[in-house]
Amino acid sequence: MQFNTPLDKWTSNPQLISWITENIALLSPKKVHLCDGSQEEYDALMHQMVSQGKAIKLDEKKRPNSFLFLSNPDDVARVEECTFICSKKKIEAGPTNNWEEPEEMKKRLKELFSGSMEGRTMYVIPFSMGPLGSNIAHIGVQITDSEYVVCNMRIMTRMGKKVLDVLKNDRFVPCLHSVGYPLKDNQEDIKWPCSPENRYIVHFPEERSIFSFGSGYGGNALLGKKCFALRIASVMARDEMWLAEHMLIMGITNPEGKRKYFAAAFPSACGKTNLAMLAPSLPGWKVEVVGDDIAWMKIGKDNTLRAINPEAGFFGVAPGTSYETNPNAMKSIEKNSIFTNVAHTEKEVDVWWEKMTKAPPSDLIDWYGKKWDSGSEKPAAHPNSRFTAPISQCPIIDPSFEDPEGVPISAIIFGGRRDGVIPLVYEAFDWTHGTLLGAGVSSQTTAAAKGQVGKLRHDPFAMLPFCGYNMGDYFAHWLNIGKQTSSDKLPKVFYVNWFRKDDAGNFIWPGFGENIRVLKWMFERTEGINNADETPIGYLPKKDAIDISGLKIPSNSMEILLSVDKKAFYDEMLDQEKYFEMFEDHFPNELKEMLSKIKKALK
Repeated sequence: MQFNTPLDKWTSNPQLISWITENIALLSPKKVHLCDGSQEEYDALMHQMVSQGKAIKLDEKKRPNSFLFLSNPDDVARVEECTFICSKKKIEAGPTNNWEEPEEMKKRLKELFSGSMEGRTMYVIPFSMGPLGSNIAHIGVQITDSEYVVCNMRIMTRMGKKVLDVLKNDRFVPCLHSVGYPLKDNQEDIKWPCSPENRYIVHFPEERSIFSFGSGYGGNALLGKKCFALRIASVMARDEMWLAEHMLIMGITNPEGKRKYFAAAFPSACGKTNLAMLAPSLPGWKVEVVGDDIAWMKIGKDNTLRAINPEAGFFGVAPGTSYETNPNAMKSIEKNSIFTNVAHTEKEVDVWWEKMTKAPPSDLIDWYGKKWDSGSEKPAAHPNSRFTAPISQCPIIDPSFEDPEGVPISAIIFGGRRDGVIPLVYEAFDWTHGTLLGAGVSSQTTAAAKGQVGKLRHDPFAMLPFCGYNMGDYFAHWLNIGKQTSSDKLPKVFYVNWFRKDDAGNFIWPGFGENIRVLKWMFERTEGINNADETPIGYLPKKDAIDISGLKIPSNSMEILLSVDKKAFYDEMLDQEKYFEMFEDHFPNELKEMLSKIKKALK
């Protein structure tokens, strides 16, 4: 077998050497490339993909060292119906996950993976989720036959030889991926190899291992992302008493120079990236980003909940991102970025997507690779098209981004996309109530996942597709975390809804940079300022507690945004209660009691 580097010179870890050797025998690759994570390696792979017609190099002056990929139209999003948690017992996976018997699934996977890398290069990617050497970070190794995956993983994780220096002989999370498109002798490759009819994204929680077959897209293929950072990490977190969450982490500094850190969980494409990179409208306030998608949190030496971002890049939804809605994201993708399934201009060869500019360019090629007409019913960019960019390029990266100790979290925010019922913001009574708020997250669906758009679905903690074990036990784990330190050290918990509409169907709250006004109220609450009224659903801002100075909104808007229709909210609680029934005796009694208490108060 042809290696670019001798295996025993690359690593001395016996478990890693054995795993690589076993997979060479199973996958039958043409050659093996042990990744070093260097710029030279990245450049060579990109040059190879451009020359093969798999990637389009964007204009070097407009967008230096940046590339566009157009996927197979059947491989464009997470495929939850093909995602499995294969725990030893079905009850361990719980009612919200797809489960199959582990040994049966392994037989099926072995058949699929057997010879799947014939004619291809097998790439081995060592990567760290989190700052190298952090006691909150963990290491994985991904095997893949996709150069696109290697390049994305270099941006999204701390990847390469330096990871092996930290790993030494310790355990790692093995991640096996194949696009499922072997090449026979002299067979030409295609632009986006995949096998949509044979897709499997499989997790074995007890073994801490991941297998992905048939898809080359996003979280299906970049196994450090949702597969490791949430599904497997959530099980590790349960067993080791920490939290692996679908949350952004942001630093907020007030005009007096005091900085606090907030974490926030919203379902995909509900404004997490916009909030993480907020450009505040209030003078003197500053927001800096630690992460836009995933947070790993552990009780620190100082007894506070401390968080790291296990990722090193942004993998953001492109449509809707603009200099108006998210200038910091736009600045982050000006160079050294990868774009997937967006449109591009024919003359200048630069990217474009819906709402990026007020009017589309006249010479657009859509994500199918065809000329696009502005009158077309089909969007030019796929609704779930993405950009991959290094967080280090973000102009508001937080100075503590690489701190191995993590940042202390003062507030946790939950939210979803809701037309009504849920007020703009309210605060939980305590950690137990906060856990109930997280368990009760529901949102109108978006294009980030396959399925009907606009339908209301329950998405507890924004973790529904990402929790690697029984979600009822996950709620209990949150309650247990609250018992690991004193209540005054725990973050305050809030719920927000930026998306409330008026009778005409228009958004009432302006959102985006104006959200700093709500964050300011939360900041003050974490300082112990008494600017809230106790209500049956939690603490709501007092009249005039939210700073709306200079904001042009109708005079009664705040009254509507903070109003609570008791009947409608009571019905909301009934709906949640019915939803929680699926967890049976795994649903914690403390949450049942809290739910009953709120219902009684609303009555």
